[in-house]
Amino acid sequence: MTVDDELPLEGMRVIDLTSTIAGPTVTRHLADFGAEVIKIETAKRPDIARLAPPYAPTKDPLNRSGYFAAYNAGKRSMAVDLSLAEGRAILRDLVMVSDVLVEAFRPGVMARLGLTYDVIHNWNPRIVMASHSLQGQTGPRATLRGFGHLSSAATGWFDITGEANAPPVGPYSAYTDFMSWPVLLSAIMLALEVRDDTGEGSYIDHAHVDTSAYLAAPELLAVQWGIKIERDGNHEEHVCPNNAYRCRGPDAWCAITVETERDWTVLGVVLGLAPDNVSRYKSLAARKADEQALDKEIEAYTCAWNAAELADALSAQGVAASKVYLAEDLFAEVQLSMSGAFRQLKHDDHGNHAVLSPSFQIDGMISGPNRPFPSFDADSDVLCQDLLGYDATHISTLRAKGALG
Repeated sequence: MTVDDELPLEGMRVIDLTSTIAGPTVTRHLADFGAEVIKIETAKRPDIARLAPPYAPTKDPLNRSGYFAAYNAGKRSMAVDLSLAEGRAILRDLVMVSDVLVEAFRPGVMARLGLTYDVIHNWNPRIVMASHSLQGQTGPRATLRGFGHLSSAATGWFDITGEANAPPVGPYSAYTDFMSWPVLLSAIMLALEVRDDTGEGSYIDHAHVDTSAYLAAPELLAVQWGIKIERDGNHEEHVCPNNAYRCRGPDAWCAITVETERDWTVLGVVLGLAPDNVSRYKSLAARKADEQALDKEIEAYTCAWNAAELADALSAQGVAASKVYLAEDLFAEVQLSMSGAFRQLKHDDHGNHAVLSPSFQIDGMISGPNRPFPSFDADSDVLCQDLLGYDATHISTLRAKGALG
């Protein structure tokens, strides 16, 4: 398959009313595999990711965000003000020629705009509409605003993340955004399969907290069995040692996991640990009983090593280990380069820049993205004219009223 061959979602049109990470990642994957994705924003309320760092060296505040560029490559941009009747009329016309609508407003906003699923379905009975929110469309906390880090707090992830006897720190960034988008994407694809059988679209209510709680299943089972889960840094009950150890050089670390007695013996040999200590800590129980001291002893040896060389030496003998990579290391990382993880794109404001390709490959298929993120309002006029059939006078009127642009 070549880049000119048809991708499986070509001919599908998606209206993207989402923002930040989870929703835009869903719609970017749809775009990567051939769907035409039309991102709807206004200058008054752009996707807040457009305003987030890191910034390209351009003065345009809505087209400088590397954060936005990553999750919106391959899409098209329309600036439509849904607070105006004329803007909602544009959305209606888009719905009538689209297959999927994904929105991520706070629950209640679409209803106040008169854009409930019943209305959307009446305009196009075949459309799949997905609402993505923090806590779902119903329930006592449905209308609470928030982002992924609050979902992590609300479903126990903060409580179990951090050092022992220290405040909760939570997992990295908006952690549940990164967990939740594959679930929402799967739901949309399933709804499209159902549509193929029934001819009817459907409505999806997807909540951050539901996905987050689902992926906390082991901890929830432990609670039911009377086991208290406590945060303990990188330590785990079934492996020891299991930590990131300082190596030679500034901010250099190696992550090491010892699963078996054999792993422990190999680690001792590679690092040159005292034979008596290797023997004394042969069992998991012995290592767990003195884990803090053991971490310190191991680090006294790892600090003399180059992190990559230590990881290679351990991996070569079957012990799980990896250098702790900095972001700037990833572009030169051989495995990522060979898998085609990065795609070079060119944008008028960003110049040549890399974005991540999809994290999976389908044999014989070359997916996107093949275009950079859309500049704000870049496609409004051409979509109004070519897709919706508006003439120049109508487009000018919409712009004059503020419904477009």
